[in-house]
Amino acid sequence: MKDFFLFLGKFFRHGTAIASLAPSSPWLSRATVRNVDWTRAKVLVELGAGTGPITRVLAEKAPGDCRVVVLERDADFARLLKERFQHLPNFDVIEGDVRNLAQMLSDRGIGQVDYVISGLPVPSFPKDLQRDLFRVVKQILAPEGTYNQITEMPLVYWRFYRRFFDDVKFAFEPRNFPPAGAYFCRGVKEIA
Repeated sequence: MKDFFLFLGKFFRHGTAIASLAPSSPWLSRATVRNVDWTRAKVLVELGAGTGPITRVLAEKAPGDCRVVVLERDADFARLLKERFQHLPNFDVIEGDVRNLAQMLSDRGIGQVDYVISGLPVPSFPKDLQRDLFRVVKQILAPEGTYNQITEMPLVYWRFYRRFFDDVKFAFEPRNFPPAGAYFCRGVKEIA
C-alpha cells in the first residue's frame, strides 16, 4: 500500500511524467517480460522502474549470469529500488536520464543488450525525447533484441510504436487495474 500512495502522489505532482496512477500488478509485470528467453538473455535493461513491480519479476527470473540494469530518473523511486535490489550481484540500479543510457552502459562495459523493458510514458513524451529514446534503443539493442513497453491504453498506441519498429505485437492483461498490456517491438527503424 505504501508503494501505491508514493506512486499516486508522484502521478498527481508530475502528471504524464509518471506513466500510471498505481504500480503495475503482478499479472501485468509478468506479462511484460513473458517473451524473455532466460536461457540466452545476458543483459537486460529496465527503464522507468518506479517502485519496482517489474524489477521484482526480473529478480525472480533472471539467472545469475544475466546482468540487469535498472534506470530510474526519479530520486525517490531510485532510492527505493536501490534499497530493494542493489544487493543482488547481477543488478545495477542507476538514477539517471534515458538520454544518457548508452554512456551509462558503456561505463559498465556493456555495448549491447538483449531486452529493453520500458515502464516510461513514451507517447506522452515531447517528440524530441521520443526520438532520443528510440535512437538510444537502436544503438544499444542487439539485432534480435526486443523492446517491451508496458501500457495502460491497450492497443491505442499500436500505430505509434509501428512508426519506430518494424514488428509490433501486443499482449492484453485484463487483470490489471485498469486493464493494460505490453507491446513487444523488434527492428528499430532509422530515426530521422
